[in-house]
Amino acid sequence: MKSIEGYLGLHAKALALRSQRNEILASNIANAATPDFKARDIDFETELKRAQGMSSMMTTHNEHIPVARTNAGGVEMRYRVPLNPSLDGNTVETAVEQIQFSENVMRYQSSLSFLNNRITGLMSAIKGE
Repeated sequence: MKSIEGYLGLHAKALALRSQRNEILASNIANAATPDFKARDIDFETELKRAQGMSSMMTTHNEHIPVARTNAGGVEMRYRVPLNPSLDGNTVETAVEQIQFSENVMRYQSSLSFLNNRITGLMSAIKGE
C-alpha cells in the first residue's frame, strides 16, 4: 500500500516549489526600482528533481561538503541575466518578471487542480463510493 505522500507525490512537491518561486518573482517585481538589486530565480526542473531525490550533485563521502543552499526554503537561487541592463545596476526587467510570474501562477493553479483531484479520489476511496 502506498503512503499518502507517495500518492500525492510530484504534485505536492511541485506546488511547494511553485509557491516558493512566486515569492522570489514577487520580490523581483517589488524591487524593480531599487538600485543595484539583482533579480533572482530558481531552475524549477532541477529543484523538482532534487526534491524527488534525483539530484545530479550528491556527496559520495560523509566528510564531503554538501551543495550550498541560498535560502531557508532549501532551493538554490540563481541570478537572472538581464537582456537590457539598467544604469543603476538593477537587473530586474519588469516585463520579463511579470511574464514569468504569470506563467508560474498558471502552473501553480494546474498543480493545485491535479492535487485536488488526487485528494478527491482518496476521499471517494475512503467513503467507499
